[in-house]
Amino acid sequence: MARRLLLAWLALLLAGGCTPVVLPMGPAIAPPALMQDAVVAADGARLPLHAWAPPGPPRAVLLALHGFNDHAGNFLADSIGALTEGGLLVYAYDQRGFGGAPNRGYWSGAATMAADASEAAALLRARHPGLPLFLMGESMGGAVAILAGTAAQPPPVDGYVLLAPALWGRQAMNALMRGGLWLAARTMPILSFGGGVGGVVASDNAAALRRLARDPLVIRRTRVDAAIGLVDLMDQAVAALPGCCRGAGRAPVPVLLLYGAQDSLIPARPVRAALRALPPGSPIRIGIHEDGFHLLLTDSNRDRVVADILAFLADPRPPLPSGADRFAPGWIAE
Repeated sequence: MARRLLLAWLALLLAGGCTPVVLPMGPAIAPPALMQDAVVAADGARLPLHAWAPPGPPRAVLLALHGFNDHAGNFLADSIGALTEGGLLVYAYDQRGFGGAPNRGYWSGAATMAADASEAAALLRARHPGLPLFLMGESMGGAVAILAGTAAQPPPVDGYVLLAPALWGRQAMNALMRGGLWLAARTMPILSFGGGVGGVVASDNAAALRRLARDPLVIRRTRVDAAIGLVDLMDQAVAALPGCCRGAGRAPVPVLLLYGAQDSLIPARPVRAALRALPPGSPIRIGIHEDGFHLLLTDSNRDRVVADILAFLADPRPPLPSGADRFAPGWIAE
């Protein structure tokens, strides 16, 4: 009996000492600021900022959020020319824990990431008061945008673009995956893992995948607690999606959600389930690109994706040029 009690006590000590590390924003020390090369958050964190201007006067401003383990200088590389040629003034920053931002490799928490996005959008609204402002997120960035757009103080934007948003919460995972996450969070959260998963391809653009593999700012070994944080974010994004999304004054604004039918990183089943749960009259326009993979702005069909984005930002009411919105109902119902 004493031995069992001792083992139970040791197990509790082990579990208590192995908790996921989360490094959220600190207390505010100054108002947020927009520098030439950084978004400076209220706690003083400098988030590296990139900006791409159109060849003529901009017709709109686009704030873009990158995906997990990526960074702002990479994920737009294959489409930024088409976006700026379409008249967009594009900004993107490295989110906390990624790229050149503070605490590289550590998870900052969904609330912190959403707050950073809202602060950055407010700063851009102040810099460009006469232009429409939109928030776009890819994968993890899409989930962050959903949380920002459903927060008590949403960003002052005129619409959202969600590209393959990370909508794979625990409820859609099998028991083995959920159990593995639970066990990993309590036994080895500080360990890291690398390498890909067989059969999972992020894009059909081989040159871009090689560029990604060589990029020193791309994270290749992921801490277990960061992966668990991503799943927590996806849980929250799935729950928040039916109320997405709002802009200045908490008024509903147009939302474009694009997903690739060939996506193997965010599986189709949880995405279908999340989209079926949308209420009637949802402002979310859904487009499913039959030949799209996960990195829609990188894939070989990226020109059609960009055309859909540009058309939607100009006027969210007409059908998408690619026809992806006409393909969507049948795909969702499969």
